[in-house]
Amino acid sequence: VESGYIEGADTRVLINLPGFSLVKAWFKKDYPLALHSHDSDCLYYVVAGSLLMGRETLGPGDGFFIAANVPYTYTPGPEGVEVLEFRHATHFDFVNHANSPGFYSRAAKTIADNLEDWRRAEPPSRR
Repeated sequence: VESGYIEGADTRVLINLPGFSLVKAWFKKDYPLALHSHDSDCLYYVVAGSLLMGRETLGPGDGFFIAANVPYTYTPGPEGVEVLEFRHATHFDFVNHANSPGFYSRAAKTIADNLEDWRRAEPPSRR
């Protein structure tokens, strides 16, 4: 966090009704999203930008489903990515599975390399 990790992401709860939530997340280019899981199913919709999940690149209009308790990560593309996160839950956890010291040293370098750009970045939907 002290290295500027928070500068690379912007998340906002758009809807939080009994039994449902909708979050908009903007992850800036190269943001080192840790391998993680949640205790609820989640359906994602790419609004703008792109992301790399495994070997597949997803862009605007694409979506993906992550079942509860399944670890996952993705890498935002060169413009970053904006996604909507739909959940059948109002509260959910974030379990960090990035237990490797290698992840944190790579993340620190990525943050240092991108921090100034992140501070000036605009969401891909505004471009």
